[in-house]
Amino acid sequence: MTHLTLSVLTQDKLRLELRRTKGGGKTPILCIPGLTRNAGDFEDFAPRAAATGRDVYAISLRGRGGSDYDRNYLNYFPTTYVSDVSAALDQLNIEKAVFVGTSLGGIITMLAAAAAPERVAAAIINDVGPELAPEGLARIGGYVGARATGSEDAGITLDEAVLQIRAINEAAFPDKDPAFWEKFARRTFEQSFEGKWKLAYDPNIGRALIEAGPAPDLWRPFEALAPIPTLILRGAISDLLTPPIIEKMRAARPGFSYCEVAGVGHAPTLTEPDAWSAISAFLQTFD
Repeated sequence: MTHLTLSVLTQDKLRLELRRTKGGGKTPILCIPGLTRNAGDFEDFAPRAAATGRDVYAISLRGRGGSDYDRNYLNYFPTTYVSDVSAALDQLNIEKAVFVGTSLGGIITMLAAAAAPERVAAAIINDVGPELAPEGLARIGGYVGARATGSEDAGITLDEAVLQIRAINEAAFPDKDPAFWEKFARRTFEQSFEGKWKLAYDPNIGRALIEAGPAPDLWRPFEALAPIPTLILRGAISDLLTPPIIEKMRAARPGFSYCEVAGVGHAPTLTEPDAWSAISAFLQTFD
């Protein structure tokens, strides 16, 4: 199954990349990646999800992957992304979608449910909650902030990119083989015309993370999911979404479906056997 690359425009005329995998006439799926990630993260998940009878769209947010970078880096903020996602749905003529959000994508999903609940047919939130564990935030801020201060290499080989991405992420994905890490690197870096590999996101995302201040309060947006079918996934060794946070979420919004994905941290790829089993069963509960 192949994907088609599309583009849409934000309200401030930036071009955003989307990848569409055709699947059928059920409510489509919109996949939203994490902080420095892009649509490529869903290239294994999308064909599986499309096989359930739904078109699948994966978006690269502004400043990531094949999407335009923003000259005003303070626009790299969750409320801006919610507006971008809404504009994308409008241009695709999609009234509502199943939102699949990993990390930052899950935050965007919660905010979208609060702003326009009629557009969120269901929510699959991957390894993030309305509260973020400080140890996970510190880890993410460490590697994203380092690039913002210019400590990244101007261009490296693919082998060096693999080593770099493995050093950052091996604790979250123990016992993975070399093929896994090469695929991970190819989704994280892009190759320049000179043959060098550079991280596929705007380093100013790190500046925004440092300077723009905390994300909006997420407890009310999370509670806005109450009438919306919701599946929460947590990596069993995640340092961002911890068991105490899950218990607070259960108290605030009882009744969501839940899956703990064995042997991985932040964030599951969504194709792990237990993750996919939970997702496929969840998708079968509505059109």
